[in-house]
Amino acid sequence: MTDIGVIFTPTRPPEQLREFVIEAERLGLDEVLLFEDCFRESGLAAAVAALAATERIRVGIGVLPMPFRNVALLAMEVATIERLFPGRLRLGVGHGVQDWMAQVGARPASPLTLMREYVPALRRLLAGERVDASGRYVTLDGVQLDWPPAAPVAVWAAGEGPKTLALTGEVADGTIFTTGTPPETLAAGVELIAEGRRTAGRDGTQPVAAFVMTAFGEGSAGRLEAELAEWGYQGERATGATGTVDEVAGQVQGWVDAGADAVLLQPLNDETDLDGFLANCAEVAARLRAR
Repeated sequence: MTDIGVIFTPTRPPEQLREFVIEAERLGLDEVLLFEDCFRESGLAAAVAALAATERIRVGIGVLPMPFRNVALLAMEVATIERLFPGRLRLGVGHGVQDWMAQVGARPASPLTLMREYVPALRRLLAGERVDASGRYVTLDGVQLDWPPAAPVAVWAAGEGPKTLALTGEVADGTIFTTGTPPETLAAGVELIAEGRRTAGRDGTQPVAAFVMTAFGEGSAGRLEAELAEWGYQGERATGATGTVDEVAGQVQGWVDAGADAVLLQPLNDETDLDGFLANCAEVAARLRAR
């Protein structure tokens, strides 16, 4: 069954997160996912706060930009969180927005090479292994965590283009599709991911997550159109879900049918009634679970 969660977007101040995640858990949603956009909330700090405020709900980060963090440091941070809150963190990493990476002097010449080196090293560190690496971007000399997680932590990676999607299939445990990915593109991406897994000689099916801009009620279609324009999403990327709870559930079913194992509903930036949004998302989840 596909998990249904919600996104706390970093256009909102951090002090609103606690009430948001507590209400999401009360309503029975599966996950609250956090972005780490430059130069807003820290994804890791926000995740710890959200986990500490709740007892059951999973907290995802979609995604931490790899150029920003030394892989050993990220492994230390994630291992600490996992030991404090076992099994409740969904860890996602990605290339990062390249313009933002350039602003801080961290833009890699080859994002694909960075992912190919970084994700396997991170997975091995989180599995408690002693890791040596001498790559273009990742250098480790006998690094091993003193306090590794009790069980390996799944490392999800974000992908958009065909090469990155295939690479996530080769090296990651799951794939995160970016906002603005329609069901048809997601279905094609699932095939690319599967091809990447086969290339790497990996068995099994890779889980995938999709982000869907969502608005409820009268005028929601126009609100979505305006926000998509602000993001510069055009053509097939001008996608989302709007309308009544039943209408949104019917539209979200498209991502489920395309192969999404988790669908994260993203409120628009102009959403002022977050409690109402969460209640509607919980109703959407109930409709989908009943099918």
